[in-house]
Amino acid sequence: MTAGFTETGPTVPAPGPDPAGSDHPGPQPSRPDVAPPTSAWPAGPDHPGPQPPTSAWPAPGYPTGSFPPVPPARAGRRSPLQIGVIVVLALLVVAQAAFLVVVERQLASANHKIDSLAGTEDKRLGDVDGRVRTLEQQAAKTLDAQAVTQASLPSVFKITVPDGTATAFAIGTTSTGTDLLTNYHVVEGLWNAGQRTAQIDHDNQRFAVQVVKVDPDNDLALLHSAQKFPRIAPAKGQITVGTPVVVIGAPQGFEQSVTGGVVSALRTDVPGQAGKTLIQFDAAINPGNSGGPLVNAQKQVIGIVEETFSGEGLHFAIPITTACTSFSGLC
Repeated sequence: MTAGFTETGPTVPAPGPDPAGSDHPGPQPSRPDVAPPTSAWPAGPDHPGPQPPTSAWPAPGYPTGSFPPVPPARAGRRSPLQIGVIVVLALLVVAQAAFLVVVERQLASANHKIDSLAGTEDKRLGDVDGRVRTLEQQAAKTLDAQAVTQASLPSVFKITVPDGTATAFAIGTTSTGTDLLTNYHVVEGLWNAGQRTAQIDHDNQRFAVQVVKVDPDNDLALLHSAQKFPRIAPAKGQITVGTPVVVIGAPQGFEQSVTGGVVSALRTDVPGQAGKTLIQFDAAINPGNSGGPLVNAQKQVIGIVEETFSGEGLHFAIPITTACTSFSGLC
């Protein structure tokens, strides 16, 4: 047999006194509420297993928890870096505020300058407008006879009636055909004979026209053609003495004849005209010019040539406004 074992198992020595004395008591019985821990070390006399806690656990001065408490952190003073950042941020805020003040002042100054410039610009525009009007008035007194003639000639015709030839010109706003004006005394014989058809000529072309209305008191007659012709626009402003004018007509049957002059006066004392207002002008005319247009520098008709006296340069025209009143819708 092997020492220490019986046939039935290992022998256990009987309990005896602890050789260490009373300060080292022997093993204590296990606590019923705590399971004994498992140890990787083998149990034996040289390596006793883990011992259960005694009445001396936990150590005096510590709570019953697993770890000692952590002392609360104390608030430390700001570091120099933090203080520097705060100072820089404060300086940035102050600088931005100062910048905004400067910008606001600059904007106010710019707005003031803009207002001043706007007032100056308005004054300059007013001066320019005044100069333009002055130039327009001066241009109105300077007639380009060639330009006026080229613009007006396509609207002027020689009219042939049983009593001879005279002049007529296209005007009006009708959308069907073309209206024309001439003197009543030009078509008087034809009208009194109950005839209404006359012939007009331009550039060796002949067209038929109808006498549709007459105004014997103002020596005016309204004609109409089925053809479309260029028209002369009527002047709407006041007639001024000294205004340059062009007369276009067919004196003695010579169509497309042009002469120039100025408005000499506005007359209400012409013999035989019963106080009617007539335009006196000095452009040369002859028999056959009757019924022709008196045209200003703006290529507008201001009057209808009517008659001449024996005095040289003493001629008269009926204001176009009279024709516009006599024939409603003409102008």
